[in-house]
Amino acid sequence: MRTKNTFSVHFWVKPTNEKINNGIIYVRITVNQRRVLVSLKRKISFDLWDPSKKRAKGTSSEVKQINHYLESAKSRIFQCYQELNSKGKKVTAQLIKATYLGEVENSKSLRDLIEYHSRKIKNTHAAGSIRNYRVSEKYFFKFLNKERKTSDIYLKELDYKFLCDFEDFLGGYYPKRHPKAMGHNTIMKHIQRLRKMVTLAYNMEWIDKDPFRRWKNTFEKKDREFLTVGELSNLETYEFLVERLDRVRDLFVFSCYTGISYTDIMKLTKDNITIGLDRNKWIISKRQKTNTPIKVPLLDPVLELIKKYEDHPMTLVSGTLLPKITNEKLNVYLKEVAILCGIKKNLTFHMARHTFATTVTLSNGVPIETVSKLLGHTKISTTQIYARVLENKISQDMIALRGILKQKKDEDSTQSPNVASFSIYLGAIGFTR
Repeated sequence: MRTKNTFSVHFWVKPTNEKINNGIIYVRITVNQRRVLVSLKRKISFDLWDPSKKRAKGTSSEVKQINHYLESAKSRIFQCYQELNSKGKKVTAQLIKATYLGEVENSKSLRDLIEYHSRKIKNTHAAGSIRNYRVSEKYFFKFLNKERKTSDIYLKELDYKFLCDFEDFLGGYYPKRHPKAMGHNTIMKHIQRLRKMVTLAYNMEWIDKDPFRRWKNTFEKKDREFLTVGELSNLETYEFLVERLDRVRDLFVFSCYTGISYTDIMKLTKDNITIGLDRNKWIISKRQKTNTPIKVPLLDPVLELIKKYEDHPMTLVSGTLLPKITNEKLNVYLKEVAILCGIKKNLTFHMARHTFATTVTLSNGVPIETVSKLLGHTKISTTQIYARVLENKISQDMIALRGILKQKKDEDSTQSPNVASFSIYLGAIGFTR
């Protein structure tokens, strides 16, 4: 049963110094005869203060601003009282003060949310994903420091305008050691990570409203670069004079014929090779990024590479299937490989995965469902990014179609009209000879 509270709000001025004729305005909140004081951090001359009316006196612009501020503060305090009362909580003067100042238990800040989210994903997300969140978090605080002149904000202050301003800030920000500003999709990724954290706060009832409810992330569609059959062949057959580049090429080719990412390749050992139901060798492992199984039948180029490095000094020391190298050096050396092989694309190791999906599998008629399993994707929509139709595939399909149409025309010309009509009828009902 809800009890009735006595509630009042009054203003008064406390002197700051006996020698100075001014003071700081305080608000006194009283609930059930218990009081608390809250400093409004506004100074006023005693000559402008009316103690009986608890307001500034006069008609000057300064007086009008002070009285307007007092009315706003009183209205906000009354609103805090109403909100607490409507939730059925035991209303106290101290609780109203804490609510007004944003110090109540559920008035969490953005920093509180980030710290909680970091602890939450520590054991559930891959190291790369955690690193990406940390990069985004740095941009959140850069934005607050530069645009809002603060180091933190309460979650209840997040609104649609905050998101728009943050997007504009990222659009004009030039990261260190980067030749240009962020691309549109990069900006959307940072906002997407913020959205995931804010949704978590909303589900935990840290905020009453979701500031993203009207926000829409828009990603620009970009073609994933990959090597064509000719480029892949040039890469495989080129004879490198430098062993370092030869190893880098082999790692790239291994990924081109397995679709396994750099991180997962570096962890492979002989224990990951098993004999499948088809009596052939398979690689069985798990993706570090999503923890989904990797099951890939080994093609001849892969088997040759495994045999090549079986007794290599680097693999004997590391115990891995292939020589180990850092991702940074690998991508730097791939630039040299591309120049020597006459490849004019920006060759990165991740392009090998794209090449496997597009040139090696989909272009050769492997169903997209199978490719999705081979890549270790958790959703078929992720694989559909690679499901492009290549010009040579279109040409092959049209040549095959042209042959079918010509054959039908030749058959029809050798048959009588009735026989031809009957053949067309049989084809329509699905009858085959």
